[in-house]
Amino acid sequence: MKKKLGLIITLLVLTLVGCGSNVGASDVHSVDDLEGKKIGVQIGTVGDTYASDYEGDEAGTVVERYSKGNDAISSLKNGKVDCVIIDEQPAKEFIKRNSDLSILDEEFTLEEYAIVIAKGNDSLEEDVNKALAELIADGTLDMIIDHYITDGEVEGLAYTSPEGLDYANGELVMATNAAFPPYEYYANNSIVGIDAEMARAIADKLNKKLVIEDMEFDSIITAVQGGKADLGVAGMTITEDRLKNINFSDPYTTSKQVIIVRNGESGAVASIKDSIYQCFIEDNRYQYLVQGLWNTILISLIAVLIGVVIGFFVAVVRATHDKTGNLKLLNALCHVYLTIIRGTPAMIQLLIIYYVIFASTNISKVAVAALAFGINSGAYVAEILRGGIMSLDQGQFEGARSLGLTHGQTMRYIILPQTFKNTLPALANEFIVLIKETAISGYIGLQDLTMAGNIIRSNTYQAFLPLITVAVVYLIIVMFLSAGVQKLEKNLKKNERHVYD
Repeated sequence: MKKKLGLIITLLVLTLVGCGSNVGASDVHSVDDLEGKKIGVQIGTVGDTYASDYEGDEAGTVVERYSKGNDAISSLKNGKVDCVIIDEQPAKEFIKRNSDLSILDEEFTLEEYAIVIAKGNDSLEEDVNKALAELIADGTLDMIIDHYITDGEVEGLAYTSPEGLDYANGELVMATNAAFPPYEYYANNSIVGIDAEMARAIADKLNKKLVIEDMEFDSIITAVQGGKADLGVAGMTITEDRLKNINFSDPYTTSKQVIIVRNGESGAVASIKDSIYQCFIEDNRYQYLVQGLWNTILISLIAVLIGVVIGFFVAVVRATHDKTGNLKLLNALCHVYLTIIRGTPAMIQLLIIYYVIFASTNISKVAVAALAFGINSGAYVAEILRGGIMSLDQGQFEGARSLGLTHGQTMRYIILPQTFKNTLPALANEFIVLIKETAISGYIGLQDLTMAGNIIRSNTYQAFLPLITVAVVYLIIVMFLSAGVQKLEKNLKKNERHVYD
């Protein structure tokens, strides 16, 4: 085990040292040059909407869509796209830390930002617009914007809540994607930025406590529609398509979409020491990984217990029906469950359970994720166990019957213990798959290990070290789990006796 860990660390260091190869300048110098190029955008943004007009043209323009803006920037730096279309202020943050990138002088399009509110929630929309108007009139909003839009480093908060608030009106939940500086981003383990401060000021005027939920950008409107959030604030632009499904507040600022290109200069490559400091030590960013690892392990353990319980029940029902022809109704229900769960992606199941089934409840996200992954895993555990049961010799069932055991007693004392031992490697593999599947928990705003790495990437604009670190942590977990399973297999085989002539 120590040798394997040493090899992993060695490869990590060697790969980090080899990073940073420079790619030539982009041949995009204006909007007119976009035709026939590869354009990077963040999915669901206005840049995505307008770039789509170029897609499929005779020049062969391709639009590459990414879940986060810094993913698109990484692809630009590596030469996988020719340019990136994104909002102006986040673009300025990107080029601050990447000397090999530049923003074209020509703007792509103008836009207005507003707050997303669910259709039918007219009272909240009215209250938000009133509070927003007061913040504009007394200069609070301008003060917040000026604090974050600066050429220097941002220090402290722009707005602090007045004393005496008791938040008697409850909570105001804001959905956002905290990878969009200076509008929303992480600093000192908290979400800050223009949108976060503005939303806090609005919540204070409504005498509500602001709660910020970080999630994927394309999940924000869904969260507001489903009642998981009261507001969506993430540099959201009013568009005709969005207005068909959601309402907007009055605009609170104007921005523009710009085009980022490579300028041909050599980008600065941080040393290993500096990279480690920026990614893990500065602002105590390692805590994201600690919290994410804890959530990943907790979700996995609860999910595997749920999966084993469901799997055993379904396997026994299916095997009993196959052997005796009984339990027809239960077998039919189990067959439907297996068909649906194994026939749909785990991510879709997670989203349905969170945004549809538990849309009107405040159940913990960890509980929702554990339940979703447990239900998903149960289908595969069931088939693994059923295969193990059906593989046992029919003579064992007949022998147990001749001894006067019922079918239930035969399953409990003779069949299932052997099945567990025979299928242990397959069950362990399912647990390993389950751990890795939890990486999609970020779609419901849950900070698992993968999302922790994404938060660090969003803060540092470094992709390699956070991603590799997360991958290594997953690998170590799997290695220890595999070692434990091997030891358990050996212990289970100690009761076996081989007689040789």
